[in-house]
Order: sequence, then C-alpha cells, then structure tokens
Amino acid sequence: MGRGKDLIYFRFARHAPLVQAAPGVQRIELNPEEGFETFVDGVHSVIRRNRRGSYYVFDCLSDLAQYWYSDQMLGNFFMLTCPYLLDVEAIAYFALYRNFHSFHTTAPILETTQIFSEVYRHSGKIYIQPIKVLHRYSPTMYMLHAWEGDHFLPVTQSATISDVLTSVPWLQLSSSEYELGVWNRTFFEAEEVLYAIRKGDITPEEAKEPMRRLIRMAISRDERVSKLVEKYLSLEELLAVGRRIIGTGLIGGKTVGMLLSRAILRQSDERWAKVLEPHDSFYIGSDVFYTFLVKNGIWWERERQKDNARFLEGSARARQRMLVGVFPDYVEKEINDLLDYFGQSPFIVRSSSLLEDNFGNAFAGKYESVFCVNQGPRDKRLEDFKTAIKTIYASSMSEKALTYRFHRGLLDRDEQMALLVQRVSGQYYDRLFMPQIAGVGFSFNPFVWNESIDPRTGVLRLVFGLGTRAVDRRDDDYTRIVALNAPQLRPESSQGERRQYTQKKVDVLDFDANQLVPYDFQEVIRRNPDLPVDLFASRDPELEQMIRERGRKDIFPWTLTFDKLLTRTGFVEDMRKMLRTIYQAYDYPVDIEFTCNFFDEEIYKINLVQCRPFQVKGGGNVPEPPQDIPQSDLILKAHGAIIGQSRFSEVDWFVYVVPAAYSQLPLRDRYMVAKLIGQLMHVESLYQGKTIMLLGPGRWGTTSPELGVPISFSDINTVSILCEIVAMRTDLVPDVSLGTHLFSDLVEMDILYMALFPEKENNYWNEAFLERQPNLLETFLPEEKQWAGVVRVIDGRQQAWINANTLKQHVVCYCKNK
Repeated sequence: MGRGKDLIYFRFARHAPLVQAAPGVQRIELNPEEGFETFVDGVHSVIRRNRRGSYYVFDCLSDLAQYWYSDQMLGNFFMLTCPYLLDVEAIAYFALYRNFHSFHTTAPILETTQIFSEVYRHSGKIYIQPIKVLHRYSPTMYMLHAWEGDHFLPVTQSATISDVLTSVPWLQLSSSEYELGVWNRTFFEAEEVLYAIRKGDITPEEAKEPMRRLIRMAISRDERVSKLVEKYLSLEELLAVGRRIIGTGLIGGKTVGMLLSRAILRQSDERWAKVLEPHDSFYIGSDVFYTFLVKNGIWWERERQKDNARFLEGSARARQRMLVGVFPDYVEKEINDLLDYFGQSPFIVRSSSLLEDNFGNAFAGKYESVFCVNQGPRDKRLEDFKTAIKTIYASSMSEKALTYRFHRGLLDRDEQMALLVQRVSGQYYDRLFMPQIAGVGFSFNPFVWNESIDPRTGVLRLVFGLGTRAVDRRDDDYTRIVALNAPQLRPESSQGERRQYTQKKVDVLDFDANQLVPYDFQEVIRRNPDLPVDLFASRDPELEQMIRERGRKDIFPWTLTFDKLLTRTGFVEDMRKMLRTIYQAYDYPVDIEFTCNFFDEEIYKINLVQCRPFQVKGGGNVPEPPQDIPQSDLILKAHGAIIGQSRFSEVDWFVYVVPAAYSQLPLRDRYMVAKLIGQLMHVESLYQGKTIMLLGPGRWGTTSPELGVPISFSDINTVSILCEIVAMRTDLVPDVSLGTHLFSDLVEMDILYMALFPEKENNYWNEAFLERQPNLLETFLPEEKQWAGVVRVIDGRQQAWINANTLKQHVVCYCKNK
C-alpha cells in the first residue's frame, strides 16, 4: 500500500466487493452461516497474525444480522471486535445500512466505536456527518460535509443541510423498546391503512377514521384545529410526524401551526415546494412533560396552581425543582439521538403547549424558547440541550404564564408542555451564524399610517439577522415595517429620520461565545465581505459626505433599508401570497414568523417557522368625531401609530404619569412609580367594568427607565387604552409594538394602543386639562399620596369620550356634555 501498511479486506456479504484485488491487499473470505462464534474466531485469528497498525475493511455488517437473525448478536460482534482492533493500533472501516437495525445494534456500536459517521447520497453528491469522534474536537467537526474532490468541506447553509437530511426517513432508534401499547399500535394500524390505500384495497375516504384517531392522539384535540389538520395533512404526513416524536403525547399548538401552514401552502401551489426551506424538526411529546413532573416529585406542587386565590404560591419552588430535575432513561436516550442528528448545527428548543398558538390563546412571550448554539465537546452540548428543555418546562410555572392563564380563565385547563426542536435557519459567516433576513408577518395590517395602505394585504416587521429583534421589543433599536401593498412607503419623511430609525444591531449566534450575541451591523458586514449587503442595505450619500467632511476615512455608508429586497425580488409578492393563502384556509387572521436566505437575487428559500391564529380587529363602524369641539374640551388628538379595535365610548378613568415630573425622578424612583402603577391598575373598584386610559411618557414596558415606565404587561392588563406620549426626551421615538409580545397582549386583551407626538401636525395634548382635574390617587391608594405630583388619577365619568378609527389612524378624546 502507499503508506507501507497492510490492507486486510473481510469479504462475507452479498453486495459487490468493496475492495478490488491489488498488491498489498489481503482478501479474507468468511461464511457467517457457520455461526456467530466461528465467525468471530475467524476474524480475530486474522487480526492476531497481522502486524500492528494494519488497515481493515469489513463488508457491510448489516448482512450479518440477516444471517444470524439477530440485531443483538451483530452488536455483540462489534463490541468484541472493535476494542481488539484498538489494542493492536489498527484502523478499521465498518458500514451499516441506515434505518435497518434496532437500537440493540446501533447503541452498542455507537458506544464502542471511536468514530461514527452518517453517509448520504443526494442529488449526485456524497455527504458525511460525523456523529461521534472520540477525544477530538474542532468547531466544524460535527457538521454535515460535502465530498468535493480530495476534500470534505463543511456545508454552511441550513437549507442544504435540511434538504439532504430529510431526503431519507428518520427512524427513532429506541422508541420501540419503550413505547408499547396503544401508541405504537395506533401508528402501526395507520401504516397498514396507508399500505392498503396504495395497493388499492381501500379508498382514502375509508381511512378517515384511523386518521382522526391519529390526529386526536398526537396532533390536537381542538375541534377547529383538527378539522384543518384533517383537510390539509395527508395520512402519510401524519405518520412522518409520528416518526419524529420523542416520547408520546400531543405535539402542541406551535408545532401544529408550523406543520399546518406549510401543508396549506403546498396544497395551494406546487411552487411552494421550491420556495420553502425544508424543515427537519423534532417534537418532544406532551406526555414527557407530565412524566418529568411525576419523576421529580413536582406534580402536586403544580396542581396547587389551579387555585385562583393561591395560584402563585409555591411556583418559584416548583420552577427551581424543574431546573435540576432528571429525565427517564428512554428520554435521555432519545435526546442523545437528536443531538447526534443535528451534529454541530445550531437549533432552537421552543415551547409548544397544548393551549399555545391556538384560536384565542396565543400565549405570546409567556413561555421560553432557548437557542442551542451547539458548540464545544459533546458532553457540554448535551447538557446545554437538556438545560434548554428544563428551562422551558420551568417557564410554564412562571408568574407571567400563570397570570395570563388566570386572567383568561385557563388555570384549570389541561396545559401540558410539548416542545418543538427546530434547526436554526441561516448560514455560517466567519464564526457567526444567522439568516440573512427574518421577521414576523400579519395577514391584517393594524398599523396604517398612510391612506394608500390596504390593511387587508398584511404587514411585515423585518430585520437583518436572527428574528429575535422582530419578535421581542427592543428599546435600543428599530425594525423595518413593510405594508405589503405599498412596500416602499415608510412612516419617516426624511433621509435623516430614515437613518435614525433604522436597525443598527444584528442578533447572531456566536460560535466562540456559544450564545446569541448582538453585533453592530457594520461589524457583521466588515467581517463578511461576501454578504450581499446591497440586497438589504442602501448607500447613504448624505452620511458619506458628512464623514468625509470630518476627515474620517473609515466610511461605512450602508443603512439597512431593505429597498432592493422589497423592489427588485419576488420576496414581497411571495409573502403577500403566503399570508393571504393561510388566512383564507384558516378563515381567520394569522401571524407568522419566518426567515429568508438568498442564493442569488432570483433564488431564495423562505423558512416558515411559526404560524398562529391572531385576533386583530380593525375598521369598525365609528362615527365621525364632532368638528366643533372647543379647544378647552379637547383632551388629546393623535394621528398615526394607532393599533387596536376602532371604538367610540366613554372613558371612565384617566391614569396619567406627568412627563415633566417623571423625567426629573432618579432611576430608583422611576421603578417605584412603575410599582405604584401596577398596584393602582389592580384596585378592583377602579378597573372592574370600567374603561381606563393609561397615559405616560416614552415606552410602556421598557427595560430602561430612562426611556419610559419599566413595567410588565401583567401590571397594566386591566387598562382599555394605552397611550405613549413622546415628550420625555427629544430623541426618543417609540418603536411601535407591532409584532412584539406586548402587541400580542394588547390585541388579545382588546386594548387600544396609540402613540402621541405633541410636536407633530394633527397631534394635540391638553396638559392643562389633565393637571387641573382633581387627583384621586389618595382615594385608591392613601399610603402612596406622596406620588401625587407624578401620578394623577382623574375621573372621566359622565364627561370624557374617545373616538378612535384604526383605519383612518385618527383618535380624538374630548369632553362631551350629556
């Protein structure tokens, strides 16, 4: 041989020879039919008589199981032979057929071998993915690799990875050992029904009942959702879902929404099969959650949370016990299988509870989602994965989740926590991983700042990088709002405003830090000059000129406008069709989360990662407001940035945080004001059956008290109207809550949101009226009277009215004599 090593080829299988006769090659013929012991002795005797450090190639071991009629004996052969080869410093090659053996074969082989890799052939190319490499590690070792000439090169695009891996079926290695009884029997019966349909023995109509059993057992028990699943998912697709479930139980609302929306699109137009990025997600069944609670002694603590009067008692202790809990052995095994499947690709573990993302209950932001960047030694990656699962389980007992369930009368409902494990969509960029663009989309646009916008065509909230900046509310940055019938329209009127209110930070997965990290946009681009920056950003000639005039040479002239994306590609049309198609199928407004990655300007893949029904009401029959309201009776007037259901009603109470007084407070006192507001909003005599308008400077719910009032939604969820006054700082413009979890809460609780810009045309704020009315703070909270100069409680009964028209983006609040 080329390196002076002997090559010994064991020939025993029925397939074509793997090694041809050549100088330096020994071919050893063996007959497995002579029995296990004889075969093992024959192999070991050859190894003993050859030199240390020789090379060995074995025929495909899968044939041995057919001769011996036992997966277990094949596993035993490997456990006897592999350590022997290691002792003589040999290098040996073994092969198995994928999805051919039970875990009785694969588990001992995986445990014993030093290197284990999956091999794929797809679209004429060979790919390998290392699953185990003992005592070695590199940042790309466990990624999928393509065989290119003399090299194996890491595959960096999520679309290609999922396309390759989904080209073969996934069969769980250990489920058959543990999931006996009704669960497996139902899936086996459904497989037989599918086989009978393909043979023509029964019609698809006769398969309806087995399919409904499958849906009720593993998909959903919600009648409305089940009908949609039955209409759009085939029996074959449901069986494919079953093969990717860890444990047993339902897959939960978030998973159903993702699967259903994709099926709706595929059924509507075959082109979607080319546009959508394939997904290769897994689902941790809801029964695993209950099993975890029982095994770790948490069940009875969770049961106490059904008491409306004491639902928060003991929740902190229960969360802590969840975080240190352990999983049953069979779940541990299947978690290991998932980790090996993903290799070193990043993935995200997402909540998918039974009530979540169903009609009427979005649970937006109430439960955790955890990114697994999936870097480092395998033991560390495994521990991170298990911690992610336990973190989401613990979030089911968080104060905000329990409070949400309490307010919606759901404490006594069955709320098991299933999980969705998704590959993160995107590509590797110099030790950073991210999609090129991501965002959220709504089939109805409640943010209509221009009369030419048609709210029925939908809206996007768009970002560069991970979609976390579109989903979560950010105090330090902005997103691009895209009205899908007029994508070039912007709320900002000048280049200076567009520059100021554009995205400047990019969320990425940093492989060195092994976590999500925000980077400056310009740093990401400078580190990755091959990124098609002109597709997402525009050169800013004014900025270039200003920088040159200051004598600086480090000019970065790009601003994230997405102009070329929105005008020169088919992206907008595809997103408009996507939202319209899903909305028509649901017969209900929807919101989605998505990513998109471009291969060139014509070819791109959209990953639809989430879809849920969403209650958005707009454009109701509201009369025109009076034209002759005296200035002294006008309380406020706002135009633009109005979200929620149009309404014409009385305002019973105003709770007003005085901007001038609040802006003078030290940070510590601002937190005290936030706490006071939370107490006030839950005084029953104030909010019960009443319409409350809450007004304050800057952003409600900010995490930075210098930007507004740092309060949580659960503290103010009794209000009817929420007003953000842009009056605390001249450089502060509230980032509209569209697409954020706060926005989800506002819509679900039917709260009207508005932003008031006192310095802009058609906006007015009558400070004198609000400050001359009697302050009733002491009536409701006598112990807090020292804050009367900052917080005012004003009785508006019998005199104050609000006229809000979402479609026209116009609100008037005024005094009216009865």
